[in-house]
Amino acid sequence: MFHRSRHLVSAALVGALAFYAAASPASAAPAAANLPPIRLGMIEGMSGPFANAGEAVEHNIRFAVEQVNARGGVRLPDGRHPLALTVFDSKQGVEDALLQLRQLTDQKIPFVLEGNSSAVAGALVEAINKHNARTPDNRVLFLNYSAVDPALTNEKCSFWHFRFDANADMRMRALVEVIKGDRQAKSVYLIGQDYSFGQQVAKAARRQLEVARPDIRIVGDELHPIGKIKDFAPYIAKIRASGADTVITGNWGNDLTLLVKAAKEAGLHLKFYTFYANSLGAPAAIGDAGVGTVRAVAEWHPNVADGISHSASDAFYRSFRQRYPQPKDDYLFLRMDVMIDMLAAAIEKAQSTDAVAVARALEGARFKSAFHEASMRADDHQLIQPLYVAVMQKLADGGIRFDNEGSGYGFRTERYLAPEATVMPTTCKMQRP
Repeated sequence: MFHRSRHLVSAALVGALAFYAAASPASAAPAAANLPPIRLGMIEGMSGPFANAGEAVEHNIRFAVEQVNARGGVRLPDGRHPLALTVFDSKQGVEDALLQLRQLTDQKIPFVLEGNSSAVAGALVEAINKHNARTPDNRVLFLNYSAVDPALTNEKCSFWHFRFDANADMRMRALVEVIKGDRQAKSVYLIGQDYSFGQQVAKAARRQLEVARPDIRIVGDELHPIGKIKDFAPYIAKIRASGADTVITGNWGNDLTLLVKAAKEAGLHLKFYTFYANSLGAPAAIGDAGVGTVRAVAEWHPNVADGISHSASDAFYRSFRQRYPQPKDDYLFLRMDVMIDMLAAAIEKAQSTDAVAVARALEGARFKSAFHEASMRADDHQLIQPLYVAVMQKLADGGIRFDNEGSGYGFRTERYLAPEATVMPTTCKMQRP
């Protein structure tokens, strides 16, 4: 049964989202109350050391679902259907995620959403491949919003999997573009979480730096247990002893916050090139030490400008903050909104929720708004979109319009990469049904 949102979308919010009209075929007609919802099942770590990351993703997905429903839902031959989200707690573990997938398929939910672990995503891809082959009348599609191991759209690519985030190689290329011009960077320390994603980040950094800056020395390369380190002081001591002037890390969640907090407490002033320093407590933990030195890469951030009018982007961000006003909930990633919008458009194009039909509609699909554009590459199901490298700034110093999480610190664009500049080759050999 479809449960109505606890939050009524205001007229102001609907107006703020008008820029999506061209990207979505749904008009403003209300969804028929008697039609069943199109169900989405999110498998994510909602408990354990990364519960805050799971909660943040849920907010993003619910926000996107509410936007589609406010525009009238998804139009199928029998009328307009609302979207409905069900959350399954994987506890950030592979086995628990697979158990939740079985529950999801038993409920005949056609769309699986996951992203906060590449290890989980890899296991889900394998399980979904087998499930879809075994039960063709109950096939599911996997929409990945954050699992960035490049293998998922290369040697492990699947017709049933679509990635809406830039992969680790693409993100690293953006960071290296900035490091390439940083002549003060002489020695780099690599540190990351010890699982498929962290391992891939280190490999990508070594490979790309060797080409872009062969003069840079890698003075440390360390992986640590994911979600288990409470005190990073010993790791910071190693970084200090190495003589590094720059740190590259793919750490996220508490593993990133505690890492940069330990560096701050030790008085170690380094440049941090990160994937995720713009959220989940990291800006406040870094504080003044990060101004001009800490960088993050993302497909969008609240202070984008780059020569285009930022009014539509600002309206989008403010509408999210209206929906989730608590500073701790200030975690908005555009790709999750794009994912839900593109899914709704693909269902309408397919005129069905059948996994094969929707997958074919998503292949080659394009998204365009007043401040963002993206396309789904059919060869490997990798979304191609812009990337921004942004550097941390103090709100009080001017130059940025928004801070992050009420911390007083935000991010200013340092480098913009257009969609075509983020493209990397794929080794995917897609097997299509």
